[in-house]
Amino acid sequence: MCRWLAYSGGPLYLEELLLQPRHSLIDQSLSAEQGETTTNGDGFGVGWFADRDRAGVYRDTRPAWNDQNLRAFAHQIRSRLFLAHIRAATGTAVQQTNCHPFQFENWVFVHNGSIKDFGKIKHELSFAVAPELYPSILGTTDSEIMFYLALTFGLRESPIAALEHMAGFVEDVGRRQGIDNPLQMTLGLLDGQRIYAVRYSSEGRSRTLYRTPDLRALKTIFPELNRYTDDAIAVVSEPFGELSEYWEAIPESTVVMVEGHDVSVRPFTPRVS
Repeated sequence: MCRWLAYSGGPLYLEELLLQPRHSLIDQSLSAEQGETTTNGDGFGVGWFADRDRAGVYRDTRPAWNDQNLRAFAHQIRSRLFLAHIRAATGTAVQQTNCHPFQFENWVFVHNGSIKDFGKIKHELSFAVAPELYPSILGTTDSEIMFYLALTFGLRESPIAALEHMAGFVEDVGRRQGIDNPLQMTLGLLDGQRIYAVRYSSEGRSRTLYRTPDLRALKTIFPELNRYTDDAIAVVSEPFGELSEYWEAIPESTVVMVEGHDVSVRPFTPRVS
């Protein structure tokens, strides 16, 4: 389906994670190893925070491996917090408004997975979005609807509870329409200070998701890691780099929150209300 990457830590040039490592995210756009599809060439996007409260966002429909603009700005832009996504479309058009990440105010959102039989329940899901938020929806994907449902359910006040409410609502609507296992997702979310990452599916067989371990312990073994600050953390759909065996798999039905050195892990439990 898709692959994504989130980073928090000392400022890095985007290319240091997006382009340069072995099996980088850009390599995964051509040859993903742990996804449902090998090729993720239906567009890409990057959202990053630097010195301003609002993220910069760049999205395009071209394959990530074939976009010189991406390589140019990734070489120039340094960021302390960013989120990148490569897309494999699941039934909706390849157009810029359908490329991730989606942005609202200081929030930046990506999704890997799908709502099963989305066309069958799209109307009911869409009309649950708050009227004042609905005009901001520009594309046609299930992912964007999920984002705006979470905003409707209080994302700005209580992010994890809002994501649980969104997931529970989608499952409830789907099951009432006779859809088994309606929801498959890993989610990446930034608010300008933190990463929120979720791994969940209705069937309990979610898409892969990993995070880097505590680098402070590994730096004594691998001095090359000293290029990264001690609080550097990445969350990814599949590992990259020379030390990929050290990445930690995020368990099923789990939400991870990253803020500086602090990483909190807790169960993710969808609820209807």
